[in-house]
Amino acid sequence: MRTLITNVRVFDGERTRSRADVLVDGDRIAEPDGSPVDVEVDGAGKTLLPGLIDAHTHTFDGSLAEALAFGVTTELDMFCLPGNLARQRELAAGRDDVADLRSSGMLATAPGGHPSQVMAGLDASTLDGFGDAVGAFDTIADPSQAARFVEARLAEGIDYLKIVIDDGAVHGARLPVLTPEIVAALVEAAHAAGLMSIAHAVTTREVTIALDAGIDGLAHVYADADAGDPVGSELADRIAAQGVFVVTTLAYFEAISGQAGAADHARPGSADNSVHAARALHRAGVPLLAGTDANPFAPIHGAAMHRELALLTEAGLSAEEALAAATSGPARHFGLTDRGRIAGGLRADLVLVEGDPTRDITATSDIVDVWRRGVRQPR
Repeated sequence: MRTLITNVRVFDGERTRSRADVLVDGDRIAEPDGSPVDVEVDGAGKTLLPGLIDAHTHTFDGSLAEALAFGVTTELDMFCLPGNLARQRELAAGRDDVADLRSSGMLATAPGGHPSQVMAGLDASTLDGFGDAVGAFDTIADPSQAARFVEARLAEGIDYLKIVIDDGAVHGARLPVLTPEIVAALVEAAHAAGLMSIAHAVTTREVTIALDAGIDGLAHVYADADAGDPVGSELADRIAAQGVFVVTTLAYFEAISGQAGAADHARPGSADNSVHAARALHRAGVPLLAGTDANPFAPIHGAAMHRELALLTEAGLSAEEALAAATSGPARHFGLTDRGRIAGGLRADLVLVEGDPTRDITATSDIVDVWRRGVRQPR
């Protein structure tokens, strides 16, 4: 199938062209060659974007289809139990009506540590969506176990290692947490295996532990420093100096702050503090990647990405910078060299929207068409 999109504004993942023609040839983007096409799409008044990449999700049955409907063509999952991961991988590999998937698989946490308390509260029907029972949830209690833990995750086919450093403060709880020594051992084992390491850390103290261990990326902004706290700005400078990227998940902090009865347990993770942290990180030059922490409850797969983009502009990113954080940025930092940009030879993962999201970011939600691996999705 050859599809020609004509007279369209193009944000190619890095910069904007006011008008261009883009050819989809099979599953790839190509330069228009004047040869006959099967379908022609009029792009006048519209903008063509690379397929959006959500850099922090939790995938379960149905979520990949839900994501694709909202223009998210790739999800970077940050915790998926083995049975569910195998099922979701098979789905993403074999079908073009769902988003593609990369995953950390089983995350590394202390016995009884986060998110054990969340898993214990899931009912049987929700667990079916995850594909495993809580009993399959692996943990690590000693630095000497790090290499074996990473080897087990490699056998499950993970793409990167996620390490939890969370004492429960943002959940109104006191939870067991990995020691700095275990975190450092896990990062070392991951790097020895050729894996990138990503830390779940949501306070400035936890982020400092991750940085001391040599982490590659952070799965959240820190959310315990308000606008008057110099610690947040100082930490942002250190994150920039170490070349660490940060997945923002502002939509997640907003969602938990807005839940009924959440005022107490969300106090250190307030939406205002998370936006302030993103602003400080952006000013320091830290690479920010758009991620939502979409899960079975809130925020919602796909739809949350459009809210994340709006919140990034509230944090001081330009509309183009926010779009790059959801396209070329995650592709670059996660080694997805075949996507995230609109360029010849790359995967035809594309989103066509009405209007101009490079000026008004809310236009991303006015979706006209989505292509996943060159296949145009029914709307």
